[in-house]
Amino acid sequence: MAPAVASAPEVVRAAQKDDYYRGGLRSAAGGALHSLAGAKRWLECRREVELLSDAAYFGLTTLAGYQTLGEEYVGVIQVDPSQSRVPSRLRRSVLIALHAVLPYLLDKALLHLEHELQAACDGTRPSQGGLAPGVHSRSGVSRWLHQHTATLTEQQQKGLLQAVLVLRRGLGYLQRLHVAWFYIHGAFYHLAKRLTGVTYLHIHRPAAEDPRARGSYWLLGLVSLLHLALSVGLQLYGFRQRQRAQREWKPHRSLSHRRRSVPSAGRDSRLRSLSTCGTTADPTKTASRVFPNIRKNLICSQN
Repeated sequence: MAPAVASAPEVVRAAQKDDYYRGGLRSAAGGALHSLAGAKRWLECRREVELLSDAAYFGLTTLAGYQTLGEEYVGVIQVDPSQSRVPSRLRRSVLIALHAVLPYLLDKALLHLEHELQAACDGTRPSQGGLAPGVHSRSGVSRWLHQHTATLTEQQQKGLLQAVLVLRRGLGYLQRLHVAWFYIHGAFYHLAKRLTGVTYLHIHRPAAEDPRARGSYWLLGLVSLLHLALSVGLQLYGFRQRQRAQREWKPHRSLSHRRRSVPSAGRDSRLRSLSTCGTTADPTKTASRVFPNIRKNLICSQN
């Protein structure tokens, strides 16, 4: 009897079991680092510890040519697009890189870029001519981002920041869309497996699949798509509301600035007039008032 393609519930159970064991490995590695280096170091290297834990888990199983604990639990095995051979070592390496390493690198790069652009747009970053005291202690990637984003204009920085924010949220929506599509068609649960063409086959005689389970997953996929569409719609609506509020607030802000500047200008002019009133008097008028009095006093004294 030829091996059958694994059903969607079995693929989900295998992935959930793998996530459970990966979580335990992450927790153990994080606890060891916390005990050895302290809480601050653990917080700084938490993502790196998770990456190393995932790389160790998949390196000892998938890369070595063995089943993962989740795949062994449900009795499935990975196959290449021909569905007759186990994936080659190169394909397995690419699968691990896309599944564990690429999301970490992409999220790290986008986060650094967002921080640099946000600091530039808020004016908390020094100009291009001078570097902040902490710039020299940054990593090479951070310094490279700092130098290149400093050469952009303010409009370019704002546009790029908006694109980075949209891309970060878009990646999360893409993952949710892919999972919803899996619930409907039941082919690839992880995006990395779709890109590499890796699927699952039973290595034992599979039990008869309940048709109600297939219908439940199809309904779950439709609900997931609906929820995703509502989330995207709410995000777009909130973005438009923020843009509208900024456009409406800009004239009021400029008007209030002009109102503050006009009283200050009037006050300065009055101060200048008061400060100069004693020094700008006409000397001829002053003499005409003073000398007659002196002359009268002299005449009275002679008489």
